[in-house]
Parts: sequence; structure tokens; C-alpha cells
Amino acid sequence: MEIRELEPVSVWGIFEEITKVPRPSKKEEKIRAYIKNFATAHKLQYKEDEAGNILVSRPASPGCGNAPAVTLQAHMDMVCDKVEGVKIDFDKDPLKPYIDGDWVTAEGTTLGADNGIGIAAALALLTEKELPTGPIEALFTVDEETGLGGAKALKDGFISGKYLINLDSEEEGEIFIGCAGGADTTATFVHNPMMSPPNYHFMKISVSGLKGGHSGGDIHLGRGNAIKILSRFLCPAMDKYNMVLASFEGGSLRNAIPREASAVIGVPADNRERITVELNMYAATVREELQGVDEDFTMQWESVEPCKVAMDRQTSFVLLNTLNACPHGVISMSAEMKGLVETSTNLASVKKSGENRIIVSTSQRSSVDSMKEAIVGSVESLFMLAGAKVSHGDAYPGWRPDRKSELLKIAVDAYKESFNDKKPQVKAIHAGLECALFLKKYPSLDMISIGPTMADVHTPDERMHIPSVERFYTFLKAILVKVAEQ
Repeated sequence: MEIRELEPVSVWGIFEEITKVPRPSKKEEKIRAYIKNFATAHKLQYKEDEAGNILVSRPASPGCGNAPAVTLQAHMDMVCDKVEGVKIDFDKDPLKPYIDGDWVTAEGTTLGADNGIGIAAALALLTEKELPTGPIEALFTVDEETGLGGAKALKDGFISGKYLINLDSEEEGEIFIGCAGGADTTATFVHNPMMSPPNYHFMKISVSGLKGGHSGGDIHLGRGNAIKILSRFLCPAMDKYNMVLASFEGGSLRNAIPREASAVIGVPADNRERITVELNMYAATVREELQGVDEDFTMQWESVEPCKVAMDRQTSFVLLNTLNACPHGVISMSAEMKGLVETSTNLASVKKSGENRIIVSTSQRSSVDSMKEAIVGSVESLFMLAGAKVSHGDAYPGWRPDRKSELLKIAVDAYKESFNDKKPQVKAIHAGLECALFLKKYPSLDMISIGPTMADVHTPDERMHIPSVERFYTFLKAILVKVAEQ
């Protein structure tokens, strides 16, 4: 069976088309053109703001003219990540999705279901001719994954819905009414290249095979962080083996737990055997620690050509100790909502910049603004003590749960009526959603967030559960019909 033949055909057909449209963050030109062409082809009205956000709308069905307007919302960009060795240019090449049992996934890359399925569902609904609804508009925002840029740039008066349904959640049967706020903290280390000592043996040590995952939705699962695993070994090895550090790189995106990391090191030739024995023992220890969590973890080494230059010893010492000391994972759990992570931090990436700069990226999240500021301050203090230059990306607020929401009541009733009186779970999410930013611009907006079931979002293992998409779409249609009946 082809993806476009899955039910509901209207949604899956659009989703398959979207997988062929390149849409990295800040490079949404092609998906914007797709949406505008879709609107024109289906005789739908649309408008676009200066940031590139698009609003597509359809009028109320006959007899539903007095119903309140509903805004459906999804973001256009996707996280672009791939397995090492896979050749793809995310700016130009289509994804290669395929059916794997009850799931749809992609060959060696992220699937882009986050948030391609939200786009597909919203566009499909705009073309539902027989569905009795009030006015519907679909807001498609840009640059969600790298800083919520489209939501931040949204102007007053651009949308008109009384209710907003965000289509960016990842568990069917759950209604989200709150999310964490977040901030990024970045440290820049400057090193002085030095000549490598003579008679040193150089090797590349690599950590791979980890699941990684979303730094909000998966942070509580205890998955391995490749940067932490590698720095934990290298930090004490500096003095123990008189080691020099030629390079250290790991991770890719600020909102993904790093799956891979590598370092090139040098040790005196007579220490080669000792460090490799300890490396193998350490890898076995970590493999045991990650049992049941990251079964495919690997840590390997290979000899490489001697490096002519390395980082100066002082910067190497400071960098490795900072990475080893940098907090990562859950900081605290919510006292208000059982099972919800309240505060966390993600050591996301270490990248080379120019000839002598190392950029360390981290992200912090919390559903409590004061705790978000506290963990940001802790990470900043660590980097400052290490002598790094510290900077912050634009912070975004959390979305405080409103259990008295009128839309929430409508949605719960719609779910029960659609699925034999089964109750949906009402939750908040530790990941960041654009909803809080919409609320700043539109304080009276009543919002919920829903979506189909997805797994391993923001990784090349990303996949979407096929049966859940049909239930999600059925639920979404039921909400809109019920709103029109109020």
C-alpha cells in the first residue's frame, strides 16, 4: 500500500506531498509556495504577513454563520537530521517516507511529521465540503523549531478565531492545555592552537547509536547524551595519560538530545595500549548503564594520522571539565501535574567555529518562569566560571493550564462522543509550543493542543502511528462540528 492510500486519504495524500517539499527552519519558501498554491487551487482565501506566516480561511457552512471562528495552527518548518552516511541536501531533496507495519517513517532522516501532519490535517479540513462548521482559518507559522520566530512576529489582528487548536502534539487521545517556557544558553570558548608534542599517537573516539530525542518530550526517559558520555571519559584522561585534545564535536540541534559525538586526541605512544584498555572497559560500563534505554550504544576508537596542532592544554582542560560538569536532564518534577517534568536542561551540541572557537549550545525549559530563570542562571554561572563568553537566545514563555477552558470542555465531550464514551487525558507538556506566544498577542484566546501519536521526534528514528492519524482527524472534525452547535 502507498502512503497516499492510507485513511483518511485526504490527509495522507497531502502529507505525502509535503514530504517532497524541502522546509528547513528559516528556509520555508517552498512550503509557503505549496500552501499558497493549494489555497488558490481550492478557491480558498489566504494572506501572508511580513514574517512569512500564512493564514488560509474558509467561510462558515450554510446555516452555521453565527458559530464562532476556529483557528487551526501548525508550523511549516521541520527538524532536519539524518543518520551518519546518508546523503541528502535538506534544502533541495525530498524525504523518502515508507510504511513500516503500523508506522510511517523515513529512510535515514527525520520524517517531518512534526509538524507536517498538522499542515496536512488543517489543509484537508479546509476542503471538507460536507462538514457543518463555523468559519475556519488555518495559521501556518515559520521558524518554530529554531526559536518560535513566526509566532513571535505575529501581529494583532492577523487571526480572528475565538478558539485556537494547535496541531503540534504527539500523543493521540491526549489534550494538552499547557506547556513549558524555554531559553537557550550558549558558551563560546577560544583556544590557542599549539604544536602537537612529538612521538604522540592520535586516535578518534566516537560515541554513536544513541536514540537521542526531543529535549522536551523525551528528556525524562534517561537516554544517553553522547557529549556527556565522551567528556566523562576524556576529562580525567587529560592528566592520567598526558593527553592532548585536537578536536571535540557532538550533537546537532539545540532542541535535540545529542546522539553522536567524537573527539580526536593524542597520547604519548607508550600510553596507547593503556588508554585503549580503559576505553574498552569504560564503554562496557556505559553499555551496562544504558541497558533497557539505549541498547544500540557504541563507543569506538580508530587510529588517525598525527595532528600537527592541538588545542592548548589550559583550554582543553577547561572545556572538558565544563562539559563534564554541565547539568543535563530533569532538574525537577511538577508538584501541580503528576508525571510532568517541571524544569530541565539539555547539553545540546559542541561545534567548531572558525580556527580557534568552540561553541557549546544548551537549552533550558520550565513551566515555572522563576525556575526557568534559575536553571538558565546556573548554566550561565558554570560557563562564566570557565571563562567562556556567554550569550542567550530569545526566551519564550510557558503556557499556564486553564482547566476551566470552554474549548477544553467542548473537546472532551467531542472525544467521548466519537469514541464510545472514552475519556481523553488532559495534560500539560514539557516541550515548548507556540500557544503561549499567541496568548501574549491575543489574551482572550481559548486554546488546546492535539495531535496523532509520534515517536522519536527530532531524530532519524522519527515515526508516526498510522491508526492514530485517523482517530486524530476524526476528533478534530468532531470538535469543529460541536463548536458550530454551541
